[in-house]
Amino acid sequence: MYYNGLEKLNIFKTAVILAGGKSSRMGFDKQFLKFEDKQLIDVVAEKLYTNFEEVIVISNKPDYYRDSPYKVISDKVEGIGPISGIYEGLKAAKGQYVYFIACDMPIINLEFIEFMKDRLIEENKQCCIVERENYIEPFNAFYSKSLLQKVEQMIQEDKRSLKYLIKASDTLYIKEEKVKSFDYSFEMFMNLNTKEDLDRYILTYQQS
Repeated sequence: MYYNGLEKLNIFKTAVILAGGKSSRMGFDKQFLKFEDKQLIDVVAEKLYTNFEEVIVISNKPDYYRDSPYKVISDKVEGIGPISGIYEGLKAAKGQYVYFIACDMPIINLEFIEFMKDRLIEENKQCCIVERENYIEPFNAFYSKSLLQKVEQMIQEDKRSLKYLIKASDTLYIKEEKVKSFDYSFEMFMNLNTKEDLDRYILTYQQS
């Protein structure tokens, strides 16, 4: 099926940054990570704005973003993990497909995002997910708004696993070898979980 540029923009309007989580290994809330006197979440959002009409942040501290340029939504169902962020993001987003990434994933590969968009247009699946070494990457991924009812039911039944959601959906899996053509080292799936991770990222970024 052929889509012109405008139709493609209407299908993929929204990117969501999940800014929840306990951040226990980092020692402080990761949504407040800074790099070169700038909030890391702002760096991520700026990159996403080049490919999406709107950027939504799902946070349990919405007041912190009062002066931010993007829409901020409170994570209303706390303590059940990222499934609640997926629910809030799908509910609030525009367009058919919603791109999700975590606030501690600083590497945005715009070419790969566009590749996923094209594949979803070709195959019209409910999710687009990377699978490598039998591991599913639930973020740096697309989810369809058609999943909203299923996600709501999962929350009501206290089912929290994103892996369950993905396996129970009509999912398009991008295999490891294809991903390597965009990012051989899989850096775009890197999480900054510890202060050592942050130091390594800063060192690499400064040298690039």
